[in-house]
Order: sequence, then C-alpha cells, then structure tokens
Amino acid sequence: MTELRVLASLALVPASAWDALHDGSNPFVSHAFLSGLEQYGCLRPEWGWQPQHLTLWRDDELIAAAPGYLKHNSHGEFVFDHAWANAYARHGMEYFPKWLGGVPYSPVTGPRLLARNDADRHALLAAIVAHAENETLSSAHINFHLAEDSALFDDAWLQRNDVQFQWQRQPQWRSFDDFLASMDHKHRKNIRQERAKVSRAGIRFIVRHGDDASADELRAMHGFYLQTFAEYGNSPALTLPFLRHLATQLPRQLVLFLALQDDEPIAGALCLRGADTLYGRYWGGATLPGLHFETCYYQGIEYCLREGLDRFEPGAQGEHKLARGFLPTQVRSHHWIAHPEFRNALSDWCARERAEVNAYHATLQRHSPFKSQDTP
Repeated sequence: MTELRVLASLALVPASAWDALHDGSNPFVSHAFLSGLEQYGCLRPEWGWQPQHLTLWRDDELIAAAPGYLKHNSHGEFVFDHAWANAYARHGMEYFPKWLGGVPYSPVTGPRLLARNDADRHALLAAIVAHAENETLSSAHINFHLAEDSALFDDAWLQRNDVQFQWQRQPQWRSFDDFLASMDHKHRKNIRQERAKVSRAGIRFIVRHGDDASADELRAMHGFYLQTFAEYGNSPALTLPFLRHLATQLPRQLVLFLALQDDEPIAGALCLRGADTLYGRYWGGATLPGLHFETCYYQGIEYCLREGLDRFEPGAQGEHKLARGFLPTQVRSHHWIAHPEFRNALSDWCARERAEVNAYHATLQRHSPFKSQDTP
C-alpha cells in the first residue's frame, strides 16, 4: 500500500533514502543541500518558505519524493506569477498559500519528481494534486523540471517556458583559445580586451573546491555575496554556516573562483558542480573593468574545458551573456490551478506567453556570437 507523508523537515528522512531516488548528478536536489538550507537559517518564515516535502512510501520504503514548500509569497522562485496573484486579489480570492516543488533561490533545471520509475513519478504527481485539493490550496507548481519530464504532466497542468543563457562545450574545443576561435572577429576581440583589462590590473585567480577552501576564503566569499545583495538592496538568504556546510558535505561540488590582487581576495564567484554541468550561483567584489565577466564567466568556461564538463549554467536572465558564448536555452515549469475558471483563463495566458518566449528565443539565436559554421 502506498502512503503519502508530508514532511516539515528533511531531517525526518534518512539522507541515504532520499538520495537513492536520484542519480546524484544534480547537487541541488541532494539531501545535503536541501537539508542544509533548513538547518542553517536560509529559509526564513518571513520570506514565505515553509518546508513541505511530499513523499510516497510503500511498506515503509521511500519510493518517491518532491522537494516542496508551502509558499506565502513568490519570493526567490524565478518563475514570476505576481500577475496571477494580483488577478486573484482583484476577484476577492486568495492566491496564497500555494505549494511549490522546486529548490529555493535556485533557477536551475534538474530533477523535481524523484523516483526510480515513471509509474512512481505519475503517482507522485497525483499525490501533489490530491494534497493541494485536501489543503484547499490555490495551486501547485513544479519549477525548472527536466525537459524529458514534460511528458509526465497531463492537460490539467499548465506549461510555462522561459529563456536562460547557457554555455555548451563543443567537441572541437580543447582550450579557451579554441572556444574563441569559433567566434566571429568582433566578439572574439571584445572578450580578449575584457580579459586583458583584468590581467593589466594585476589580478590573478585561484580555484578552490570545498575540501581545499580555507576558513578565511569561505568567509571572504560569503562577504562578497553579502556585498552584492547590499548593493542591490536585497536580503541575503545564504548564511556563512550554510556555506561551511556545503564545503564539508559537498566537498568536490562546491567550487569557488577567487580573484586576488596583491594576494588578497577582492572578488569571487560561488558555483556548484554536477556530474557534467557547472552551475554559477553568486558573485561579488570590487568594481573593476572586466572583473565581473572574468570571474563569473571566463574562469568558469576555462574550468569546464579543463575538467571535461559539458555545460555551464551561469544563472537566470542577462542578455549580455549571449555575447560571451552563452546561448539561449528554454527552461520549463508546470502549474496546477485549483479554480476551474482561473485555470481556463491562465491556460490561454500561458499559451500566449509560450509563443512570445518562442519568438524571443528565435530572435536571440539569430544573434549568436559564433561563426555560422561553428554555431553549437
């Protein structure tokens, strides 16, 4: 007999049972990452994140799980539904709370329906809908799921698409110079000029994984992260204890790129590494010409080429990434809406949005920085 259990904390399920449901290629759905967010103060109640993981058990064996949260706002999701919430309010209805299947603060595509087979994934989706109905929630959402999982959703789920900019290694690229050689003259020249500015400033870079990063280097990286959020007037979510947790629990998956001037760190980028992908997450530091692009993009590309990684996802948004070799890539989410009339109205809205995203994606593709014969 299959039983749904709603977990208010990942501490309630053994890490080995949770991690047996995915292949370990994506660090963001690991027990270590998700439980660390809970344990080290990154999910503050005032930000609307209340852990509500949905798990299916058969004879006390965990067979499927969805990392999930009861949301009282749309903070930190990156699939924007403020217009939906406003529409509910105009009709005197409550959009919140809602249930979200995803990873907090992380617009990273990856597994969301954790299970060993599609039958259990279908059962998990049915359990998510049943949970939303039983709790009289307005909606349930699965953000940034794998492209191949789209086939699991029936017509009751509305699909939304968006565009991110991602780098993908090509077989002919063995070095950064090979990568540049595939670009047209204008973009190749611009990148070389940006890198030269950083070099002339006397800045060098070191790469640290979690297990070889010192306490001072972790503290410096967290300081850069805090600085960026302060400059933009946002509240930082990740704590220094969480960063230390990643360094010990995901020692080879945490990757720091630190910029040094006179042997002192002046900027850094925090990344996570999967089986074949580098995920850029946060950056901060001094404001110097070219430093942002070098720290966040070029150091990561060199790392991928050196380490044999196939992809580099530097984060959401940012058309400026296109000129630096990050091509437009569509990402997906699915949404279940309880109210039938709103569901119908939003179905049309989502269809129009997908058409607009498709047109935007096609326009971006026509502005690739690569030579036509070398376009990935």
